[in-house]
Amino acid sequence: MAGDTLQTHDSSSTIASNWLQLWRPRRRTKCLVALLAIIFSLYLFFAEFTDSESPTPTLKQMLTTKLEVPRPHSFKASHKVHTITSITTTTITAPIVTETVVVHQDVVKTPEPVVFVLITWSESSAIEGAVLIKSILIHNTNPTHLHIICDDEAQQYLETRLSLIRRPLHNVRVWFYKPTWQSMLDRIEREGSIRTDHSAGLPGLMKLLLHEILPPTVKKGIFVDTDALFITDPTLLWNVFSGLKPATAIVMSSHPDQHAPEWHHASRICSCVMLLDLEKLRKLRLIDSSHYRHAASQPAALSPPAFRAMFGLPSGDHGHYDNVRLGDQGYWWAIVDHRPDIFEPLSYDFEVTSCLLDTYSTGLGDDAITEKEELSRHIHIKDTPQEGSVILPKLLHFNCLPAKVYLEWSGWSDPKDSLNIRWGPSVAHHSGYKWIWLNKGASTLEMATIANVQFADEYEVSKDWVVGAV
Repeated sequence: MAGDTLQTHDSSSTIASNWLQLWRPRRRTKCLVALLAIIFSLYLFFAEFTDSESPTPTLKQMLTTKLEVPRPHSFKASHKVHTITSITTTTITAPIVTETVVVHQDVVKTPEPVVFVLITWSESSAIEGAVLIKSILIHNTNPTHLHIICDDEAQQYLETRLSLIRRPLHNVRVWFYKPTWQSMLDRIEREGSIRTDHSAGLPGLMKLLLHEILPPTVKKGIFVDTDALFITDPTLLWNVFSGLKPATAIVMSSHPDQHAPEWHHASRICSCVMLLDLEKLRKLRLIDSSHYRHAASQPAALSPPAFRAMFGLPSGDHGHYDNVRLGDQGYWWAIVDHRPDIFEPLSYDFEVTSCLLDTYSTGLGDDAITEKEELSRHIHIKDTPQEGSVILPKLLHFNCLPAKVYLEWSGWSDPKDSLNIRWGPSVAHHSGYKWIWLNKGASTLEMATIANVQFADEYEVSKDWVVGAV
């Protein structure tokens, strides 16, 4: 063991001697240079992994490919692009980007007005007509145009009520047409054969001549008798125009189940509510005139052959028909029966009438009833255009009530009367609704008067009127 110890000691001495020789001045210099080289190499090695922002490509950067899609200058990215490690370099060229600028403009569409043509002759007629007009303005979701043929009393009554409306929800335009009694009488005489025994008298016959009283700019309109009122939006009735056949000029309710030979079955229609294409009626020359008969170059009027087919030749005094009943409705029936191609029936929804048909046994109450059950309760719809379709009331017509003004009918105060039970609350609501309550918007109401109205046939003499012109 002593020998092993001695050998270890000698080895240690030899190593120490060698280190002393290395640190001699000449060798010490070389060692320091080598040490500095090692330190600098280590520094560069670590810098390769820390200096990724250096403009000079590093080893890591040379082994890394950035797969970046070039962007147009207007779409500069606000974030860094992630890198994908690869051993190859790939360049991707994006297609040219075309920018499309879409400019959105708000197109303001003016709603189409709902056009009404009414006749209110006398104050009592105006009292009824005022409730009708009020119901229109209560429910209408579009602007309203009212063309009212009237006398002085009716105009004064209506103007007093309408002037209370200062801020309607939708624009309202009212025209009062003031034909004289003599001018109406003269027009009937120029036709030459029609007369009336109806309580509506001469003004009632003007329903046959609405297209001649209104100017050609009024192309279509809804006529409603004054003893009626709307309980829903009149725009629904106006929209019926858009679904008519191209040749249709007249729309009214049809009741082929009615049988009244003494009236020539005129009760099979009701002229109480009509959709009239006034422009087509002008072109057809609905009602004859001596002025038309003298203008050989113009088409013959529609009415003479229709009247002869229904009533024969006039046999009354002075060549007038004395066998026509129900006033204007008798003549309308002759027209649509002779020319069914220009006629379409109107849904009973818009003519829930109390006369003869008992409002089809529908009315207020039983609010949760199904359509199937409601249909089963209807009356007077078998063998009619309405058969199989439930009636959904939109307009009520209180004709045939024994009162000068239907609002004053005694039955409205009778709690046991069936019509009062069905519709009394609706009548009370619309008649009692205050005119000032229609001030619920920011629109306007305007009124104008057209005095000394001339009928269209009179323009035939001066050639200033072209039937059907725009």
